Amino acid sequence: MKTPSSKKARAAVLTAALLVAVASPMTATAAATAGHPAARHHYGADELRQDLAAVRQAGGGDVNVLARVDGTRGAPLMARIGTRTIDSPEPIPWNAHFRVASTTKTFTATVVLQLVAEKRLSLDDTVEHWLPGVVAGSGNDGSRITVRDLLRQTSGLYDYIDDPEIQDRLINHFDENRYDTTPAADLVAVAMRHRPVFVPEPGGGTRWAYSNTNYLLAGMIAEKAGGASWAELVERRVIARLGLRDTSIPGLDPHLPDPHVNAYLTDADGRRLDVTDHSLQHTADSGVVSTTADLNTFFRALAGGRLLAAEQWREMRRTVERTDDPEDVAEMPEGTYGLGLRRIPLSCGGFYYTHEGDGAGVNTRPAVSADGRRAVTVSITTTTAPPDLAALNRATGALVDHVLCDRPAKGR
Repeated sequence: MKTPSSKKARAAVLTAALLVAVASPMTATAAATAGHPAARHHYGADELRQDLAAVRQAGGGDVNVLARVDGTRGAPLMARIGTRTIDSPEPIPWNAHFRVASTTKTFTATVVLQLVAEKRLSLDDTVEHWLPGVVAGSGNDGSRITVRDLLRQTSGLYDYIDDPEIQDRLINHFDENRYDTTPAADLVAVAMRHRPVFVPEPGGGTRWAYSNTNYLLAGMIAEKAGGASWAELVERRVIARLGLRDTSIPGLDPHLPDPHVNAYLTDADGRRLDVTDHSLQHTADSGVVSTTADLNTFFRALAGGRLLAAEQWREMRRTVERTDDPEDVAEMPEGTYGLGLRRIPLSCGGFYYTHEGDGAGVNTRPAVSADGRRAVTVSITTTTAPPDLAALNRATGALVDHVLCDRPAKGR
């Protein structure tokens, strides 16, 4: 899910159009635990601190930023800039919890692919097969959309977050709707009131358009095939399996675990609004809460082949070009899209995998090398307006490129 200013992210919320910038005092801190990585690599604590400062600047200069790099020699690299709340001098906790928003899609896709490996469903199954009559009306046809289409965003379905009534509630009436409990099926029904961007054509070219609706449906199908809620499936098959003690799916509970950083936006009347507590992101497109350390562990395990069988991992990495979503391309001009996973080229050759997440006052940028050996996650929390996503993606992309193109210093 993402902020309303972004089609992919609108899901997350809400407030883009609302906002005005307000300056706020911040403290800056950076650390490389025990000093190990800096002694062995070109990229160390100073470089991470500089890159994180550039991310903060790209975010408008008043965002909180936290980053962690795992897979270096020695202890992980960490850096932070900002405070836990707007009126506190306490720095961002190193293990701060945050809503990962659309990064949830990679968790959901992983569970679906595990079910595929167990022959409980097929990527070629249609939506109509699993959810009869759910995708219908206004030109929508679930018999022409496969599970694969849902996971790789090639269904053409309307993004429910773009619905004008939902946009109005999120942007103009956030406070009244922050404890929203609308189930996934009802949100899909909202999307069905709109014509699709396109309908997949058998044997035709692959068209692509990002839609959070796809992952609501993927979660609903996983529940039928897996015999449990999508949250229970992710908790059992991913979170517990990897021992991710700081990752959870709060569902309708609006509170973040401690410690966390408060997120703020500014409403149309110029008032600063604390948006930390809400239940808007409770579905399979956006409902996971995690930390930088746990996200690095998850993505390293995924890329390292510890969560999926070889065939399903190949399927996840089989990407398509993005064709029908100019806003997505403008915000993230490079890369292709697989099954809940983006593939982005590196300046040093090769590529990395990621899935960004943009929600109410939060932006998550994880990345993992193709071999799973090194991962970095950047967490951004707003204090006023949401950042310009194109600028933010350039800055976080540069940081990721520097981290993953790093090589051990000669003679060390």
